Amino acid sequence: MKESPIAGPRPAAKRFSAVMPSTVIRKYDYDPAARELAVLFITGRRYVYRDVPQWVFDEFASAFSKGRYFNAHIRDAYDYAECVS
Repeated sequence: MKESPIAGPRPAAKRFSAVMPSTVIRKYDYDPAARELAVLFITGRRYVYRDVPQWVFDEFASAFSKGRYFNAHIRDAYDYAECVS
């Protein structure tokens, strides 16, 4: 488990999901057991980011601007796959 540069290791949390008003992100869902962050964008496209540490998700979830945090710390930092139906 990666450590937060500030707080050290954190215990695993329960799965978390949120829908929010945003100009970029419509919904996100985090599975701590799989360390996967699923992001549904306003465009309707959905991506799953792999091996996202709990502390990164915690910072993302508490960020005032989810889109800004996502672009700066998640988008190009983790492997991902687009979910197509």
